Amino acid sequence: MTVHVVGIGLDGAAGLSSSALQVVETAALLVGSDRHLSYFPDRGRERWALEDLTEAILEIRRWLGEQPQLEPDAETVETDRGSIVILVAGDPLFHGWGKLLIAQIPPDQLTFHPHLSSVQLAFNRLQIPWQDAHFVGSQARYFEELTAKLKLGVEKIAVLADETRTPATLANLVKALDLPTRYEFWVCENLGSAEERVGLRSLSALLGESFAPLSVVVMLREPPPRAESLDVEKLPLLGIPDAAFIGCGDRPGLTVEREVRVLVLAQLGLQRGQVVWDVGAGNGSVSIEIARLFPQSDVYAIEQTVSGTLAIEFNYGRFGLQNVFSIHGTAPEILHRLRPPHRIFIGGSGGGLTKILGVCALRLLPGGSIVLALEVFEDIATVLSWIGDRVRREPHWSYRIMQVQLSRSLSAGSLTRFDALNPVSIVTIDRHLN
Repeated sequence: MTVHVVGIGLDGAAGLSSSALQVVETAALLVGSDRHLSYFPDRGRERWALEDLTEAILEIRRWLGEQPQLEPDAETVETDRGSIVILVAGDPLFHGWGKLLIAQIPPDQLTFHPHLSSVQLAFNRLQIPWQDAHFVGSQARYFEELTAKLKLGVEKIAVLADETRTPATLANLVKALDLPTRYEFWVCENLGSAEERVGLRSLSALLGESFAPLSVVVMLREPPPRAESLDVEKLPLLGIPDAAFIGCGDRPGLTVEREVRVLVLAQLGLQRGQVVWDVGAGNGSVSIEIARLFPQSDVYAIEQTVSGTLAIEFNYGRFGLQNVFSIHGTAPEILHRLRPPHRIFIGGSGGGLTKILGVCALRLLPGGSIVLALEVFEDIATVLSWIGDRVRREPHWSYRIMQVQLSRSLSAGSLTRFDALNPVSIVTIDRHLN
């Protein structure tokens, strides 16, 4: 006997294909939620209201074991004695119950009849291709998976909302992350039903409005704005929030997080009237912090990516700074053209760390410092090898390393959890006065 798993939408029986509808109509046992069962009149067949799928599967297996087995050469069609039909929402193999059913019932006894998934309907309503979208369901790792995708700044995210993981829950998480990447939020409610509603909502609207439990939130990454107002007077002088910066489009990792940025500034030991290089400047967050703290200093923000250079120029313009100079080019070649620095921060190297350090050491003024923020062991090993060789030849060099592991608190529904930032090794290399 076959167990048919039939996907169904909010349009009920009217949305089923003729073949799927026939399977349901001829079932000897119909299993589903109260809502799904209500789409089909009671015709005297056995019906189970689905409350706990695991218990239902055990009962289905028992029910299957009690049925007489057909002879191998029997031609009796299954509809002569009925079949089992489980009614589920949408596509059972897309964030549905299909995985659990396959694990508990022999695959040769299962047949799936998928309906359009709510995510598919959402992107079709928005008329947006969705083959490259990322999905977050209501599974146990909801917050971890959504946080990871937001930090990566993926272009399209579809979030399946329910009674506990509501659009407001999503909005609280986005707000707490305080990321430089901006998103549009499209809330798609009751897709496929007469009460269907699709609309663009702001972050504050997600927090303040009520939405249908059966909804999909589609998040679309916004391009960096050409102009955006910024009330600089309300920002802290030290430790600017990450969200105050315009991100680098598809490369959000080019932003140095606020907590790490503050530690880097401390290690640089900045003073007034200095020349500072920010090598691999990303979106310019470190350069802008320095330029605001020391308006008498000149800060060169060197970045090889076009998206990063554009973000730097957007950001220092929004902050109204005149002492940040955006340099689009590749280190170390571009460094020979700049004024000798008192301080150097290296946030990215593009794989040429040894050569960059060599040029930086050559151009760095006596009494100056180089600070690096490193995330991989290989870069730490490269720096230690370089500084060890340098100290043997020029003993007026020294170094120190700070290992930083930080976590931020995040709202996880009604609870609060810690979200870890990437561990960073901050290496400070000092060139002492001869």
